[in-house]
Amino acid sequence: MEDHDTGAGASAVGMSGASPAQSAGPHPARFSRHAGAHQRHADPRHAGQRQTGQADQHGDQPKGKTRKRRKRKRGRKVFARDENGAVPRAAPAAATAASQPPSVPSPVEPRPAAPQRPPQQELPVFAALDLGTNNCRLLVAVPGRHGQFRVIDAFSRIVRLGEGLTASGRLGQAAMDRAVEALKICGEKLRNRKIRKARLIATEACRSAANGVEFLDRVEREAGLKLEIIDRQTEARLAVSGCGSLVERDTQGVVLFDIGGGSSEIALIDLTGRRSPRLANHIVSWTSLPVGVVSLAERFGGRTVTRETFAAMVDDVATRLKAFDGRDRLAHVLASPNFHLLGTSGTVTTLAGVHLDLERYDRRRVDGLWMDRDSVDRMIERLIGWDFQQRCANPCIGADRADLVLAGCAILEAIRGVWPSERLRVADRGLREGILSELMADDGVWRNDGRGR
Repeated sequence: MEDHDTGAGASAVGMSGASPAQSAGPHPARFSRHAGAHQRHADPRHAGQRQTGQADQHGDQPKGKTRKRRKRKRGRKVFARDENGAVPRAAPAAATAASQPPSVPSPVEPRPAAPQRPPQQELPVFAALDLGTNNCRLLVAVPGRHGQFRVIDAFSRIVRLGEGLTASGRLGQAAMDRAVEALKICGEKLRNRKIRKARLIATEACRSAANGVEFLDRVEREAGLKLEIIDRQTEARLAVSGCGSLVERDTQGVVLFDIGGGSSEIALIDLTGRRSPRLANHIVSWTSLPVGVVSLAERFGGRTVTRETFAAMVDDVATRLKAFDGRDRLAHVLASPNFHLLGTSGTVTTLAGVHLDLERYDRRRVDGLWMDRDSVDRMIERLIGWDFQQRCANPCIGADRADLVLAGCAILEAIRGVWPSERLRVADRGLREGILSELMADDGVWRNDGRGR
């Protein structure tokens, strides 16, 4: 099961967008082709074959008349006579030079080899892995301009690690097997590169499962990766750090939310004062709800969702939000046109893809998209009206998300009920980008124009 979020598709990430690995130097096959052509022209054996004709290729001389050659002035045509008569041929430069007596210098002096340029300083490579309740995702990147980076490798797969966790309190065997297989691929990608720094995290599924730590021991044995379970506050901060470039300079307040598989992180960001380069420094309140698309869909059902079922899911999340003490910390900017919601999750990216009527999910068109209140309302209403098969058939939902997307919409509706806004910005980025931004900033790569220390 592949996830449509690869983390690649735009020119740069961090402060702008993500990019696939396209310019890592000359393509080996292309380079080999040019090198082979150069060798053929320079090899005297090839030159001799061109001059003497077909008989030399078989290692014997033609019977009958001896071949005669009459040379004219250098650079003019040469007539080579054989049994078939005189055939005019252009005299290749290499063949002419090969036929000269040893005492006669070559007509073309060899050009001195151009001095080789010193190799460009190698950029440091950083990696971020996020094993969530629903997805396993990896990004590998090098720093770019200040605050930005370029993705050179990525991996994303839906593994549903948290499947059945709500009912049993434990990670299931099949779910762990799927996750381990995905992590083995990530491990190979990381071992094939020289990584300066990496951070590999696990979130709600491993955080809440009774056998979460035991599972990570298995990951270390079988995939060779040592993952850390992060707390909810760290998860909220990393989500904010990954979306810094999508908050414009005139913004006064943002409610950023990350609807995950097993939990949903919400951060209130106040930008009315002096702005720091790190958006996470402006978090004035945050919460992590122990509910996500997987856990909510398992409790209420995800395949067949009636309007009554959907309303019950919204009420469940709204009740949890009422217990959030810091939810009024942005009351002074809620009415401002410079306040907006910022969503980073499969739910909002799916809504954006459906809104754009994409025939195939395109991260470049989704990441950073603005949706107004009416557009969000229409998309949620449209999804509620579809049955399970219609959701499966949509290219931006597919079978992997068809039973989860309405649970995500219910969480979004509860968030919009507490913090109503005319605008929602969509982010196809999050924890991995936040990890990379913090790793690079802490390493000081941008102090020297993005070229490392």
